[in-house]
Amino acid sequence: MQHADSLIWISGATEGIGLGLSRNVPYAEARVINLSRRTHPAIESVHLDLADPSSWNAVAAHFRETLAGFRGKRAIFVQNAHLKGMTGFAGEVPAADYARDLTANMVAPIRLGEAYLRAVIDSGYTGEAGLVMMSSASARSPYEGQSVYCAGKAALEMWVRVVRRELLQRGRETIWVTAVRPGFVDTGLTRHVAAMADRDYPVASMLRGQIERGEGVMDIDTAARHIWAALPADRSLLLFGDQVQVDRAGSPA
Repeated sequence: MQHADSLIWISGATEGIGLGLSRNVPYAEARVINLSRRTHPAIESVHLDLADPSSWNAVAAHFRETLAGFRGKRAIFVQNAHLKGMTGFAGEVPAADYARDLTANMVAPIRLGEAYLRAVIDSGYTGEAGLVMMSSASARSPYEGQSVYCAGKAALEMWVRVVRRELLQRGRETIWVTAVRPGFVDTGLTRHVAAMADRDYPVASMLRGQIERGEGVMDIDTAARHIWAALPADRSLLLFGDQVQVDRAGSPA
């Protein structure tokens, strides 16, 4: 779309919450772009492999090139993608798998978020610019078998809190950042970890039971509509189906 009023990037828009977000974008005349290893059947796609840093650089260049000269109302990047695969106890899973998990699910999201903010600042874009980093209740709850996932989400939320303060200190009021804990959403990733052996992921049986009962479980479209309705965010953390509250300065309430 050559004259889009909104630019929306969603990483991992081919499945799960990312798919829900892509098909529930509330802005008219929006150019929606999927960042993923897989091509989206309905929207523009740019290759992103969370485990391949060279693809991060290509996405960063895409941010810069797309924002150059953009004069629409808003530009938003939702970092949602997650690499499924490694689940198990530290020191027991193959070292190469553990390292890949660290790269893809801990380093990549922050590198991509920073690249987007850098592109916004360097472009001189003056409209609304937003960054949404998808987090999880795992940021506050230590689940055995998910050491990288829990640590990565906790690090991501702290990164958002610090960056939000930095933007305010520099007087960049048109740029907002937030982390989102979406609650229990029925996605491929949720079902993937629920299917793990209890020995490697002790809460798997609890997840399986919750999915079977439909207890407090949202579908991807409902979750997506809740998230879009909460933007632009005035807090560093948005919670859905979670009890912990965070104030606007980014500190526990």
